[in-house]
Amino acid sequence: MTVDESGPHRSLVFAHRGASAAFAEHTRAAYLQALADGADGVECDLHLTRDQHLVLLHDANLDRTSDGTGPVAERTLRELRQLDFSSWKGARIPDAYGARSEQFLTLPELLELLRGAGRPVKLAIELKHPSPYQLKLEDRVLEVLRSEGWDPASSTVDNVAVTFMSFSPDSVRHLLQSVPAEYVCQLVDDLTLHEIRDGLGLGLITGGAVANLMKATQLEGEQIVEDGAVGLAGPGIDYVRENRATIQRWLQAGRRLRVWTVDSEDDVALCQEVGIQEITTNMPARVLNQLSEASSPGR
Repeated sequence: MTVDESGPHRSLVFAHRGASAAFAEHTRAAYLQALADGADGVECDLHLTRDQHLVLLHDANLDRTSDGTGPVAERTLRELRQLDFSSWKGARIPDAYGARSEQFLTLPELLELLRGAGRPVKLAIELKHPSPYQLKLEDRVLEVLRSEGWDPASSTVDNVAVTFMSFSPDSVRHLLQSVPAEYVCQLVDDLTLHEIRDGLGLGLITGGAVANLMKATQLEGEQIVEDGAVGLAGPGIDYVRENRATIQRWLQAGRRLRVWTVDSEDDVALCQEVGIQEITTNMPARVLNQLSEASSPGR
């Protein structure tokens, strides 16, 4: 049974970097599969190239998701086009999803795919920081969207409804100067100083200083949500588990919650139990099926 997305019982489902459990993240194939799966929206991460193009990549470096190496920001778009961004996943790409050389995407190319969906689609854009271009990243995103026909009041480009996300409070505050608060999401995570320091693999003094800075950023982001400066909050699923009272307070205050990254059946069920409005997942088809089954009569 298909459940109306506007109904009270079904969370909206965003495909995290596309249907990234099936195909390499951020690729044409991953996004086309997400649309085929019926995802309500898709999520992407943006970086600026050396020649100021907006490209879809999560990491600041190329090593994990391509056959290249080094910082994304030091490459031109033409140089990036020469790299292979899909083979590392080991998934065969159907001919209908494009050649290997067509998998790497810019923001305008993603918008073109979403325009072709033939239905309303949501796009959640995460602006990645720290960036060597600092807040020029945000300015460039808005510039490109305006050139594509973006309407700030409704935050739409044709059939595509756009929202903006960042862990960086500076990024969020900068976006709020041009974007209505209801379309801006402050991402938050639940990190202890010990976890941050150990995860960085730095020495005690340096690691401690960086950890303190990251923790301060987390607390600053939480305060932005508490103050109602944004309409959307983006906690991780671990944050939801560990901070139920905070999550309920935000929901009762009228915030929309977009939780990442929700893949397991137990985590989907937790989001339903709590009343989360939006779920980000690597597996949109499976999550949509679970939500549909849960909303079917007799269950």
